[in-house]
Amino acid sequence: MASSPAPASGLPAGHTPSAGHAAPGIPRPGELPSVHTALISVALPALAVSAEHGQLTGHGLEGVYLAGRRLLSRCVLRVAGREPLAVQGRSAGADRAVFLGVLPTAGDTGPDPGLVVERSRGADGTERITLRSAAGRPIRLPVEIALGTDLAYLGAVAAGRAGPELSASVHGTGLRWTADGGRYVAVTADPPPTDAMAAAGLLRWEIELAPGAARTIELRVRGDRTPRPGGPQGAGSGRPGGQVLAEARAEGDDPRVEEFLRTSVDDLRALLQRDPSHPADIHLAAGVPWRCGPATAEALWAARMVLPLGTRLAVTTLRALARVQLGGQGPESGRIPGPLRDAGPYLPPRCTGIEATLAFPVVLAEARRWGLPERDLAELLPAAERCLGWLRAATGTNGFVPDPGPTGPWRAETQAHAHRAAVLGADLLDACGRPGGDAWREWAGVLRERFRAEFWLEDRSGGRPAAARVRGGRPWTQLGGWAAHLLDTGLSGGGRHAPGLLDKAGTEQLARLLGTPVLDSGWGLRSLGTKEPGHNPFGHRAGAVRVHETAVAVGGLAAAGYEREAASLLRGVLDAAEAFGHRLPEMYAGEQRTAGSLPVPHPAACRPAAVAAAAGVHLLTTLAGIRPDAPDRTVALHPVRSAPLGAVRLSGLRVAEEPFAVRVSRLGLGMVEEAADGLQLGG
Repeated sequence: MASSPAPASGLPAGHTPSAGHAAPGIPRPGELPSVHTALISVALPALAVSAEHGQLTGHGLEGVYLAGRRLLSRCVLRVAGREPLAVQGRSAGADRAVFLGVLPTAGDTGPDPGLVVERSRGADGTERITLRSAAGRPIRLPVEIALGTDLAYLGAVAAGRAGPELSASVHGTGLRWTADGGRYVAVTADPPPTDAMAAAGLLRWEIELAPGAARTIELRVRGDRTPRPGGPQGAGSGRPGGQVLAEARAEGDDPRVEEFLRTSVDDLRALLQRDPSHPADIHLAAGVPWRCGPATAEALWAARMVLPLGTRLAVTTLRALARVQLGGQGPESGRIPGPLRDAGPYLPPRCTGIEATLAFPVVLAEARRWGLPERDLAELLPAAERCLGWLRAATGTNGFVPDPGPTGPWRAETQAHAHRAAVLGADLLDACGRPGGDAWREWAGVLRERFRAEFWLEDRSGGRPAAARVRGGRPWTQLGGWAAHLLDTGLSGGGRHAPGLLDKAGTEQLARLLGTPVLDSGWGLRSLGTKEPGHNPFGHRAGAVRVHETAVAVGGLAAAGYEREAASLLRGVLDAAEAFGHRLPEMYAGEQRTAGSLPVPHPAACRPAAVAAAAGVHLLTTLAGIRPDAPDRTVALHPVRSAPLGAVRLSGLRVAEEPFAVRVSRLGLGMVEEAADGLQLGG
């Protein structure tokens, strides 16, 4: 089964770190520099990576990027010949960071600084530098900003191959750099500098400040391909965030829920990007800074988790994937292409295209339940039918779906995706008056029987599911967070959950296993249990906590009635989110939580990441258990009765394309506070 392999580093193709000897401080091939101590501001396709001190020194990944190219690598501020003493660096939103520094002034007595320097830097490189005087007399200060750029690609910067800085020329009210091929970047300043020295890349001002006065210098960065404000890919006023994702809000007994949801939605909006050839279509980048390419399976999973914020993102993501769906009449017809991704130390890489193909009809069916407009459903239904056609053709003689090739392996996770696609695909076909629904339910029933017979491994402790079957039928027995997908059944007809792959006894046993310290780290669900051979807390498929799997587990456990296990995982992720400033990386170390410990990010994890930000929405809406059936004009609530976070109110959601608000009391009772006219509360 042909798939385009992903670069080992996860960087865009053609920009991976090169092989060869790595100099000190330069990542080895396939190794990514850590960015978790940096402040990352995002408004794709714009991105700024800053150290906490606020100076852009050109070290590591520091700089301002547009569409993967570094527009500005150096922006060093000096006042009266000195760099401000950094006292604080913080995010002021997904797309902006703020830095505070101080400096003494001539005549200061004691340790108190007389000058405060505040820098506010946006993802697009716009920077406001404000100097405030607390001196007791007027002061005159020379201000210098040293600028530089290499116009290097992010992949080359990550590999330590950025190259030398370009030579500058004075241009208008600032400086300009031009590379071979005519590419350029310019920095303009307001007010204009009193002096500009191209050879040194330096802009200078003479600033006079009265006692208590402030002066601001604004820098703007523009490249040869910088989109116009409001243009198809522009960051800022033209960004599509408010049009695609509703302005959801949370409040409750646990004050962290408000910030967690706000940050999650803010990050999701920052990760939105338009398809260059189809500007009306928007999808989520998988994550910053490493994976900002075309729509992927992760973009689709994220769109599914944020259906409570509206169906528009699901529509545009599905449309983008439908355009690349393979046609023709062969066995590959209907499959969505996707790169191979490493699956850990025991199994070969898996195909993200297969994952997206099986997710397509699921997301479309569930989007219909949340209120997908009929015109969008009619447009996307043929692509969903082709996905189901591929599924039927790909099913092997053993009744299972291989991933990535026809000779296996046969992963349990893939069977869960296939089963969900068949069941929800059947509902979709019935609802749209298309044939084949009964045949797909029969197919799903056969898969359930075979899965329970061949993937469930009995043992003295009550049994466990095998992760995969490999050639010769041998099971791969290691248990990890992947098993959460066996509980993810999805919304079926009438707002019910679809039948699962496991029977009642198997579901109960799996819930017990997911709730043990072997898998529950205290911060979330480990991707591989601590007792399994090869466990590594930092292994991205061998022990690290993957936020998507944990969110899926919380939703599946809560829907199946295992609230204690769901609540433990939910509280762990919320605690981890607080430790990460409410911006979760896509994965972090599965170290056991102890008193006073903090979660540790995986060095290669993206942050922000689409699935991690979407998980914030999914986890909090799981508390309310919202099960809509917009076509039948009903919505049911199945809140978590134990109310693990106390009372919670969620507003600004969308059901049937209208605002929706719900409250869950401390007793676990749900109440709809706002809904579309005519929407009835179901059972």
